[in-house]
Amino acid sequence: MHGNRVYNFNAGPAALPLEVLEEIKDSFLNYAKSGMSITEISHRSRWFDDIINDAVARTKQLLKLDDKFQVLFIQGGASMQFCMIPMNFLKDGETADYVNTGTWSAKAIKEAQIQGKTINVAASSEDRNFSYIPKDIRFNPDAVFAHITSNNTIKGTQFASFPDTSGLPLIGDMSSDFMSRPFDVDKFGLVYAGAQKNIGPAGVCMVIIREDMLNRIPDELPSMLKYTTYADQNSMYNTPPCFAVYTIQLVLKWLQETIGGLEKMDAINRKKAQTLYDVFDSGDFYQGTAEPDSRSLMNVTFRLPDEELEKRFIEEAAENGFGGLKGHRSVGGGRASIYNATTVAAVEALADFMKTFEQKNG
Repeated sequence: MHGNRVYNFNAGPAALPLEVLEEIKDSFLNYAKSGMSITEISHRSRWFDDIINDAVARTKQLLKLDDKFQVLFIQGGASMQFCMIPMNFLKDGETADYVNTGTWSAKAIKEAQIQGKTINVAASSEDRNFSYIPKDIRFNPDAVFAHITSNNTIKGTQFASFPDTSGLPLIGDMSSDFMSRPFDVDKFGLVYAGAQKNIGPAGVCMVIIREDMLNRIPDELPSMLKYTTYADQNSMYNTPPCFAVYTIQLVLKWLQETIGGLEKMDAINRKKAQTLYDVFDSGDFYQGTAEPDSRSLMNVTFRLPDEELEKRFIEEAAENGFGGLKGHRSVGGGRASIYNATTVAAVEALADFMKTFEQKNG
């Protein structure tokens, strides 16, 4: 641990790289010799132009995006995208396929249905309490798009690879595993990610949208609810969340220059996850809630033999400097969110604590 900081395993808002926090601290009162805080500079200033343009450029470099993709910053979090996506892309008489793998997928489906859109649930893992990722999904070739949630924070499952849609534009909610590994963006028409888990603080959602999807958007939508507004104005039709975008820029810089890119980040994340799953697999004290072939590399979810032990585990973990290990209120148990900024040392320390706790209570 550094100073009085805990090992942060919160699911979101989550850990940020320490060197990013230190750079923010150093420049907070006087950003780039402007005489103003980053929270005070105008979004129309050259300083913020440099910030947002650099964030876009680094996103394109990390994901190897060509010019047919645009990078947008939109307020309202991923939950705003749940309504914007069907609003922008689904016209009367059209249908879309959704894969239901848990709470956030279900919320996305609900937001489309509220608007009276026709939604087909192409696959679901609800039959086994969302403990797995469906395989061999058959999508409707007449659908406008297919929507998936790439990683499920509450149930601890993740798509190890993305489904073949036979050319159907794929839309991915990647809020909790975005920038954690390389992936083929070309099969996606749109990717979105709330920043507060893996790339920044709460307050902004990054959207990556393909040009052909922009061409589908009707003119009659409210300005702030259509993607073309953001695409045409470099995400500055109105005042963007400047501090959140600035932090994202620094995290992307850290990913490129300190970590060395997404391939190296992926290797680190796999090592962290395996360290914890090895604790599960060495005995039966900790029971993972995800089926082994669907385990998440980002959210390691587990139960202990009984709820009293779970309560004691969370309390003793906190006393020993491990924060954020309580499972989501809807499911209980434990959850270690090991996003990009969570270090290997933090995960190894947690694994040691878990082994010690098992020895005392098993």
